[in-house]
Amino acid sequence: MLPPADSTTGDTLDLNLSDEVLALFNAPDPARSPEAPGADDGLLGGVAAWGPMATRRGTFQLVPVTVERDLPMISGWMNDPAVAEFWELAGEARITERHLRAQLDGDGRSVPCLGVLDGTPMSYWEIYRADLDPVARYYPSRPHDTGVHLLIGTVGNRARGLGGTLLRAVADLVLDRRPACARVIAEPDLRNAPSVAAFLSAGYRFSAEMELPGKRAALMIRDRAVRHLL
Repeated sequence: MLPPADSTTGDTLDLNLSDEVLALFNAPDPARSPEAPGADDGLLGGVAAWGPMATRRGTFQLVPVTVERDLPMISGWMNDPAVAEFWELAGEARITERHLRAQLDGDGRSVPCLGVLDGTPMSYWEIYRADLDPVARYYPSRPHDTGVHLLIGTVGNRARGLGGTLLRAVADLVLDRRPACARVIAEPDLRNAPSVAAFLSAGYRFSAEMELPGKRAALMIRDRAVRHLL
């Protein structure tokens, strides 16, 4: 939110706002569905257009969620006890639906996605503008910081090193497709040791502990400047 103008500085105050900032105050175009490809272009550069990436475990791609198509699968994942402990979205499908629609009906600062590996949906991701998110109140954010949330949907894909491989791939996608972004960040629950370990194996560094509403988190950062060294 912009601070109020200081009346002591003169009768008028000229503000030259970037297109990105102005987009935050513009009403959404009713003719454009927030679930349509490209709906997030203004804040995240169009995740739908980022395309696939080759990894050592197969070809991976982020596919923005469509509620009608993907809700049953994502809701099922949220009801896995290992997932529910940290995501807290277990229960009826409408609970997960509200969580998804809050992002899809927003301004594009957070995009929920399926992670598709060799053509099979196997994970759920949220790619978000950390500098425009409430999390920015809890760490020294920088413009265009981009955050990631991840859950591996099927038990068979967990504890195999796959999480670290995919976290590295997604960080590379962000840094390749968003030139203005210098850092990819994450804030996994400190109790979730496998998640923290996966971020470390993906080239993130542990920066600090964070007290967030509802959890104590590890601030994990992958820096563009050293991405090829870690």
